Amino acid sequence: MARLAGRRALFAVPVVLVVTFGVFAIAAASPFDPVKAYAGTAALGADQETLDRLRENLGVDESFVVRWWNWLTSALTGDLGHSGVMRQPVTQVIGERLVWSALLCAVAFAAAVVAGTVLGVLAARRPGSMLDRAVTSLAYTLEAAPVFWIALLAVWLFALQWDVLPAGGLTDTASERVTPGQVASHVALPAGVLAVSQLPWFTLYVRQGVGDALAEDPVRGARARGLGERTVLLGHALRSGLLPVLTLIGSRVPELITGALLVESVFSWPGIAAATVEAATAVDFPLLAALTTLATAAVLAGNLLADLLYGLFDPRVKLSDM
Repeated sequence: MARLAGRRALFAVPVVLVVTFGVFAIAAASPFDPVKAYAGTAALGADQETLDRLRENLGVDESFVVRWWNWLTSALTGDLGHSGVMRQPVTQVIGERLVWSALLCAVAFAAAVVAGTVLGVLAARRPGSMLDRAVTSLAYTLEAAPVFWIALLAVWLFALQWDVLPAGGLTDTASERVTPGQVASHVALPAGVLAVSQLPWFTLYVRQGVGDALAEDPVRGARARGLGERTVLLGHALRSGLLPVLTLIGSRVPELITGALLVESVFSWPGIAAATVEAATAVDFPLLAALTTLATAAVLAGNLLADLLYGLFDPRVKLSDM
């Protein structure tokens, strides 16, 4: 396990270098002017000399290669730079928002895995039945639905029509404290929407995996020995059928991050979505590079986790061979 993690860590180094270099190159080619974004409306009445001086102070008059190298060498010492658009150190911007994005993604991912497993098992028990057709039809429908459309529909239904959940934010209006109860009620709707956007893949994978396992000889042998259907399903077919789902964990991380950005924007969730959008539109090089590196690290960590889980739960796979 340690050797696998070490090899993946070495592989991650060139990936992060290429990704961050690409971020600086794309940002340099962007039509947005970071100086005007930093100065705001004050830039409209400023003379060219003032703008040039501000450009020099922000360091955007240098080539993107120089800016990338300066940011990279500073990042290795723990200094991610200063965000011009947020007027804060990058580490502080990420630290204030990352915990809420992580909470949203964790709740949504757990809900999607549990609900997808239950629906997939129910559909796989009787292939071709009305329940199987209903579950698969729902999964394909949700798979085609954009996450922002689901979010807007959820706001209209649960917040406006039924008034059972808040429409957005982290706490109630005019609240001066962040309490666990308020966070729980406010995270329910965005986490539910994000979970629904991830639900089809887990449902379909579990349905296929458990359905194939029920047709295998060991499961037929268990039934022939007189074991109950519940024991056969949970003790044999489910354990074997969930193995393909482990590989799905890593591949869903990029989609989870993208969906979280859209969901956070719709529900005004105080995560990294707003920071990402502002960093991109304002060409905030340090913040944009740090957020992109964070997303890349999350994807690589998800792939590593999927491989580790597959190696631990499948006796046919050896971690030393991976």
